[in-house]
Amino acid sequence: MEKIKTGLAAFGMSGQIFHAPFISTNPNFELTAITERTKELSKERYPSARIVRSFDELLAIDELELIVVNTPDSTHYDYTRRALEAGKHVIVEKPFTTTAKEGEELVALAKSKGLALSVYQNRRWDSDFLTVKKIIEKRYLGRLVEFESTFPRYRNFIKPGTWKETGELGGGLTYNLGAHVIDQAVQLFGIPEAIFADIATLRTNGMVDDYFIIHLLRPSKIPEIKITLKSSYLMCEPEPRFVLHGTEGSFVKYGLDRQEADLNAGLMPNTPNWGEEDKSIWGILHTEKEGKIVREKFPSCPGNYAGFYDNIQRHIRYGEPLTTDATSVLPTIRLIEAAWESSRTKKIITLNICD
Repeated sequence: MEKIKTGLAAFGMSGQIFHAPFISTNPNFELTAITERTKELSKERYPSARIVRSFDELLAIDELELIVVNTPDSTHYDYTRRALEAGKHVIVEKPFTTTAKEGEELVALAKSKGLALSVYQNRRWDSDFLTVKKIIEKRYLGRLVEFESTFPRYRNFIKPGTWKETGELGGGLTYNLGAHVIDQAVQLFGIPEAIFADIATLRTNGMVDDYFIIHLLRPSKIPEIKITLKSSYLMCEPEPRFVLHGTEGSFVKYGLDRQEADLNAGLMPNTPNWGEEDKSIWGILHTEKEGKIVREKFPSCPGNYAGFYDNIQRHIRYGEPLTTDATSVLPTIRLIEAAWESSRTKKIITLNICD
């Protein structure tokens, strides 16, 4: 089977950490071209990849089947549209778009051209999320009544020289990490009937939102569950990543999936035991069933971001359903828009979104 020739639209943190390692180690892909406007950082690790100096130059490479739009948030709509119009399949980094209207236009364009349009919601393959998914599916906690997802960060200063801190090209915590925790919650529980949110800037001299707490109300799959999503850049002592409570017990998980840290350390996805968590940070499962109390560590499922690209290849070559089809991610953008409206108005926002 011919390899999928792929081009990266940028080689910043996203390209270096989340895309190039998985494309280059997957035998079904060829990392053909990388956009670097002035530098040549990719040359040492990916010498066979052609370096181009602009997005236009990248699109002009006829042999490319797939373009990864991993540029600043504000460019996602325009670059994705242009790549689709050029006849390329597209993976676009989260957040998919700034508005749901933009996302709807891109979904319609991809459909009209018979092209794949996927959003890089890689944290569907996080170790902790896969573990939580297993616990819910197996009903280890009985009827689930409460779900808390917190993404802790600690950076008590404004990082210089990055668009993510100025807001000029997008950025802000709600569109960044909020896109992940909202997507995960929708995957587990379906689309909520309403949303209530508080979004704020807490750091001194901050220019973008760096705190949010979001409540998703009456989700379609389990309407009675209470869902709280939270993130902040001022969490020096992190809260649990996940807390689940049910009629027969609780599950509490600290720590973050290790894949990003391993990639930052220079490890590649073909490293033995990739994505496996150390037992020391496994979550605690505490259940009380029929008078029997059990409180013990629950083995974490291995994380596997490579699963994202495996699915992309099987979709393009064999027509397998696309796990991260942009259509399925549109509700996340609508929820982010509604969260901002809720925070501005200090009201619960009722939604009109169908699964």
